[in-house]
Amino acid sequence: MIHDILPDLTRKAIENLYGLDISDKTIQIQKTKKEFEGDFTIVLFGLTKLASKSPEKLGHEIGEHLLISYPDIINRYNVIKGFLNLNLTDNFWNSFFIEALNNGEYGFQLQTDEPPVLIEFSSPNTNKPLHLGHIRNNLLGFSLAEILKANGKEVIKINLVNDRGIHISKSMLAWKLWGNNENPVTAGMKGDHLVGKYYVLFEKQYQTELQNLMQRGLSQEEAENNSTLMAQAREMLRKWENADEEIRNMWKIMNGWVYEGFDKTYNRLGITFDAIDYESDTYLDGKEIAAKGVKQGYLNEKSDGSIWADLSDYQLDEKLLLRADGTSVYMTQDLGTACSRYENYQPQKMIYVVGNEQNYHFKVLKIILNQLGYSWADKLHHLSYGMVELPHGKMKSREGTVVDADDLIQEMYDTAKQTTMELGKTEGFSEEELDKLFNILGLGALKYFILKVDPRKTMMFNPKESIDFNGNTGPFIQYTHARIRSVARKAVENGIDIQDLPFLIAEAPKPIPDKEKDLLRLLYEFPGVVQEAGDSYSPATIANYVYELAKEFNQFYHEFSILHEPDPVLARFRLALSLFTGQVVKKSMALLGIEVPEKM
Repeated sequence: MIHDILPDLTRKAIENLYGLDISDKTIQIQKTKKEFEGDFTIVLFGLTKLASKSPEKLGHEIGEHLLISYPDIINRYNVIKGFLNLNLTDNFWNSFFIEALNNGEYGFQLQTDEPPVLIEFSSPNTNKPLHLGHIRNNLLGFSLAEILKANGKEVIKINLVNDRGIHISKSMLAWKLWGNNENPVTAGMKGDHLVGKYYVLFEKQYQTELQNLMQRGLSQEEAENNSTLMAQAREMLRKWENADEEIRNMWKIMNGWVYEGFDKTYNRLGITFDAIDYESDTYLDGKEIAAKGVKQGYLNEKSDGSIWADLSDYQLDEKLLLRADGTSVYMTQDLGTACSRYENYQPQKMIYVVGNEQNYHFKVLKIILNQLGYSWADKLHHLSYGMVELPHGKMKSREGTVVDADDLIQEMYDTAKQTTMELGKTEGFSEEELDKLFNILGLGALKYFILKVDPRKTMMFNPKESIDFNGNTGPFIQYTHARIRSVARKAVENGIDIQDLPFLIAEAPKPIPDKEKDLLRLLYEFPGVVQEAGDSYSPATIANYVYELAKEFNQFYHEFSILHEPDPVLARFRLALSLFTGQVVKKSMALLGIEVPEKM
């Protein structure tokens, strides 16, 4: 890639001109800004002191040296203040294009023999259905996995199901007290929705109980300590951890309802996992680690039997690892899970895709693992992402004020259907094809709208904005791909063999026109964009790139004829360029977990 070539050529030029021995890393290369002429720019400011030259003089001397020494690569140059802008030759661009067309894996790296990367995402609780926040989590995790695979990593996608704990006991207790043996069939509901209904019901009854106690003169804290409902939930958790047969059977039944519901949502979202961990399997490992930590003097056991980690050396408070009644907390489970995963996979990295409200939790997890002597603790990485907000405020599961994932997916389908029908883009489609199209567009709109935002940022989700066929949206990019495929079909109808794209550009136009070169520049960036997205763990890098590519192609499409261009050499070049753009659009969207339609 030119980003690798130009620093080396510039370094050699500086050595030849000034006798200076500098590192390639000293030389900064960037894409030339649109307002200036050029393909790539060498930033001169960091080099002026070394050569004792003004930026302008330094730029002209280096530019002239490069122009004379590498005429097959450098065509011309200009200097604007501290920037040396270089134009690359048509020969360079045509050679790149032929090489890229012959590379079926263009932009992607071959998988290495390095240890795998583990990515934990989704991590639902079995007391409620998936909601909008889970959707962002799932889309980020799945897309990151695809991006890291494209960067040559072996990736293992893991779902950690939080299937035990006080929150699960609340749903179970509510169903036991007020459920009358209701099940998904008798209720006519998905199992995860049914269990979630009882979680909300528990919270409503609990708040009513607290209000009644406070009306009798108790403080908020006293009321919480005297709540019979919460006491029953805690007792149910204690019985579960002691393997009480009745409680365990109820737990298995209700969790089974939830898993069936989750699977339907995952299938519709197109989300898959390579492995599933259950907190009910890993929390015991965490308890053993905590007990071992006490024996070794790393952790503290208090008089009531609870176990704590002293984090005062890190200017943090103590952290509870085991309650006085012997029940575990999230940290207990995460200790056990991390150790088990490292032992099983020996990964190079363990990435946790979890919202930023858990920043403190993962900071403490790494500290405790280090305290306990696990040298691999630094392999843990928390991909902290911002929350998804709505125009009407934050979501609250306990109050039932969440945007349900299933409802949102259906809403996106319905909106895609309405918008597509209104635009008249359904001619010639069968009912089955229309159903598939609406699903592709609805999910594409949802996924792209969420993934185009930097993961670290809190975002506002607006379904109506996301489905727009114009602007920075999934449907706009999907329509671009469908437009390119329409060109391909027309080319075949005209008797053109589009299977051998390199043959189409065996003879390139001279010179390559500016608009075509603009597309080539963007296509050239694709491997670097994939690498940058993998390095930064940001699908937004891919999303923003493919939008720019789609926008550039549409401008090209509207300004120039492809199949009706009278110059046969230029016509074939434009056709190959269009079809290759379609391939890169499709690859880019696949990295986001988004399908693109063949026609619209």
